[in-house]
Amino acid sequence: MTETTLGLFTIFVLSVFVGFEVISKVSSTLHTPLMSGANAIHGVILIGSMVILGTAHGGMQITLGFVAVVLATVNAVGGFVVTDRMLQMFKGRRK
Repeated sequence: MTETTLGLFTIFVLSVFVGFEVISKVSSTLHTPLMSGANAIHGVILIGSMVILGTAHGGMQITLGFVAVVLATVNAVGGFVVTDRMLQMFKGRRK
């Protein structure tokens, strides 16, 4: 494991912990609007992780890049699903 890979892995692990702490402090009434507003950010993260995966060299970098792409995809799709459910709540019932 090179020094650069170890540094990037450390940043990744720390960002997971910080992200978990930040998201767990958001109240449930704010969660859906925040997710719908953050879908564009998730798209940028997905594109960035694909670019990094494309330039990865070595097994560890490819594995971490693949995990980043999968997690970013799940995050973006989940945001759209939650937004769609939220919008369905505001539609009138059909007769």
